[in-house]
Amino acid sequence: MALRNIRKGGDAVLRRKAAPVSRFNDQLGVLLDDMVETMNAAEGAGLAAPQIGISRRIIIFRNEDMIVELINPEFTSKQGEIVDLEGCLSCPGVFGEVARPQVVRVKGYDRQGRPLELEGEGFIARVLEHEIDHLDGILFVDKALRLLTAEELQKLHGED
Repeated sequence: MALRNIRKGGDAVLRRKAAPVSRFNDQLGVLLDDMVETMNAAEGAGLAAPQIGISRRIIIFRNEDMIVELINPEFTSKQGEIVDLEGCLSCPGVFGEVARPQVVRVKGYDRQGRPLELEGEGFIARVLEHEIDHLDGILFVDKALRLLTAEELQKLHGED
């Protein structure tokens, strides 16, 4: 496993529509393992392959004590809406209020190419849409209803 560099806001790879994965092989497994190590080191809730410079439709995220890997994810349904605070490993120090679905259903594949379907609610629904947005070149700041001010950020981080 290797720690990868997380690409930041202005990097062109973050604005590109990622290509589907067609080969489920050892190379994909290495990439997924590297993504997990990178996400854990950055203390993130999720990570999309474009965030480490790989323009492929791959996301990972933390769901309680387990890591979920999802290849070529697609939404099959979205329900409700909730506005909450959001940040991103590719936009350090920036937080904003973003409207996201309350419940989502997603289909895709695991690292062996076996079909997967999962449902996410609340925070997990937010993470799923946030990470899948990365695969389409969309950053959370593009959807933010508003970004927090410097004063609000100081309060958020407990600085007076």
